[in-house]
Amino acid sequence: MDFDFAPEEERFRDELRSFVEATLPDWWRGMFVDDPRAIPFTREFCHLLAERGWLTIAWPPEHGGAGASVWAQTVVREEMWAAEEPRGPQYMNLNYIGPLIMRFGTPEQQSQFLAPMARGEVIWCQGFSEPDAGSDLASLRTRAEDRGEHFVVDGAKIWTSYADAPAQWCLLLTRTNPAAPRHEGISVLLVDMETPGITVRPIDTMAGPHEFNEVIFDGVVVPRDCLLGEQDRGWEVINTGLTFERVGIARYARAARVLERLVEHANATGRSRDPVVRARLAELRARCEAARLLSYRAVSMQARGEVPTVEASIARIHATQLEQAVAHAGLELLGPAGLLRAGDPWAPLAGEVQRHFVRNVPTTIAAGTLEIQKNVVARHGLGLPRRP
Repeated sequence: MDFDFAPEEERFRDELRSFVEATLPDWWRGMFVDDPRAIPFTREFCHLLAERGWLTIAWPPEHGGAGASVWAQTVVREEMWAAEEPRGPQYMNLNYIGPLIMRFGTPEQQSQFLAPMARGEVIWCQGFSEPDAGSDLASLRTRAEDRGEHFVVDGAKIWTSYADAPAQWCLLLTRTNPAAPRHEGISVLLVDMETPGITVRPIDTMAGPHEFNEVIFDGVVVPRDCLLGEQDRGWEVINTGLTFERVGIARYARAARVLERLVEHANATGRSRDPVVRARLAELRARCEAARLLSYRAVSMQARGEVPTVEASIARIHATQLEQAVAHAGLELLGPAGLLRAGDPWAPLAGEVQRHFVRNVPTTIAAGTLEIQKNVVARHGLGLPRRP
């Protein structure tokens, strides 16, 4: 099997990488930092990508895209994540919310929502997890009562990234039939975040930079034409979305970029003469390659129009643990100084390892915990039964 990109895709990568290097300001340390300039810059950056036809390069032209291959989109994902995601919160629109609307949305919804995404004008958030429903997402309690021409939503969501960025819209998972079995009676709504009755409460975390929020819905009226897919059959929609999300983040590319800097540091300081250090760095490089190829397996299924549920979970298991392994190796290599943050004059590699470590503490929790991913592989990939 040939894992190389086509020549035109490699030329595109060179052009994109040059553009990123020329466009990112000296202060850029990623969107996951406590810097008020970061999120506004990501909006500007998305506009620049959109002007060049790169923001939604693989979307169909009728939805504002360039009609390129999913492999060209993979190039974008890799280069963006390697550069600490200068698209900012909009990566969610591009990776899975937009594709979900293409797959399940009405023509009117596609016309309303996809064009602003393709122009880089809108931030979305997702309302999935709840105070009592995280990994067991099917136990959600947020309720949307059907009132005919509209739904009335009451409940709470938690760990909602970028809700106060501010996000203009929310992909909201609700229960529309409380009497139905757990995985039935669930619907997906597209909610305008300026609707009366929505309250956003920021959540501080040990990671430092703010990202998460709790979102309260109190008698929120959502028009019926904002129902995505069929009523009471939202579990299929959301499973597809989670699969797209897991494939859409090229975590292995970020891990490889940090690893490159660790190798440079080891060579510059003489630590690479230590056989233990060499073996550890070599092992991580091999794991980067394995994670990349596992992701490509899932992408190849997307290219055929399939939904790679099991393959996406396999790829995510490897990529998330890889990111954490690179972070731990970096701290071991740099020693106590590796915990110094960006801005500290004594911080090696401008604090990149500390930032990478803290950022990836929750990596194996987001988008479905590591245990959830393993269950997907066990049940749907291997056909193993549930535990009695």
